[in-house]
Amino acid sequence: MGFFMICPGSGLRVRSWPAGLAAIFAVIILAAGCSVSSKMMTHMSDTIVNNDDLAMVEAGAPAYLLMIDSLISQEPDSQKMLATAALLYTSYADVFVTDTTRSRKLAAKALNYADQAICLSDTQACGLTEKPYDDFISAIDRLDKDSLPALFSLGAAWSGWIMANKNDFNALADISRIEEIMKKVTQLDESFREGAAFLYLGTLATFLPPALGGKPEQGKALFEKAITLSKGKNLMAKVMYAKLYARMMFDRDLHDRLLNEVLAADPITDGYTLMNTHARNQARLLLDSADDYF
Repeated sequence: MGFFMICPGSGLRVRSWPAGLAAIFAVIILAAGCSVSSKMMTHMSDTIVNNDDLAMVEAGAPAYLLMIDSLISQEPDSQKMLATAALLYTSYADVFVTDTTRSRKLAAKALNYADQAICLSDTQACGLTEKPYDDFISAIDRLDKDSLPALFSLGAAWSGWIMANKNDFNALADISRIEEIMKKVTQLDESFREGAAFLYLGTLATFLPPALGGKPEQGKALFEKAITLSKGKNLMAKVMYAKLYARMMFDRDLHDRLLNEVLAADPITDGYTLMNTHARNQARLLLDSADDYF
């Protein structure tokens, strides 16, 4: 059975949704006094990233993402909500989606939200993903610290989009643009999100082998910077360091040390719990396959 609800004064309508999903909306909206805000969205996002039950998040996240779409339709000019939505869609696709077609669709949506967010940050940055390279660089150069959340979400979403389209050489050509975005983030504030931009830069530097432009030693330094700035809390930094650098360089000792450190660490850390739980799962898989790889 469907469900129909109108929140007086909010303009929010939930029409003919499945009863279970509509019930989620009803509880959230009533709890907020029918006031839909980016603050509520932030609190819910925090609840997700601090959950260590991957199965629960996987089952519940699609309903939440649909709710995000609805909230944004009510507040299409909320830079904070658009940037948050871009990161959540990117994270969901990265952790839970294996189907290529679906992954590309979600990545495209995340990139679209991030593109809208950066446009609201600075009108010169509108359509940033489509600008000629020189215009792109000019737009990036003029951004200030107020643009950091939107800029970081654009870099993260664009990285996710490239990963979802990694067999498309036209998509791979955008790697240099993401590098410029994340470099700008580090220039504005290298400690933003506890150095997360360095993890992206390290991944980009080691995404390709040296023969195709990869920079493994630069990537090594960037991964270590990410680990240092997060004080070791971001376990995914060590997983990617092992997966992309240690395996590329056939450094078994470094590979196993990093992954065993991940397995020995407590994944329950504010802001990192969900991703750390995922990182531990990835560490086990990498260790299990190490004998076949090295």
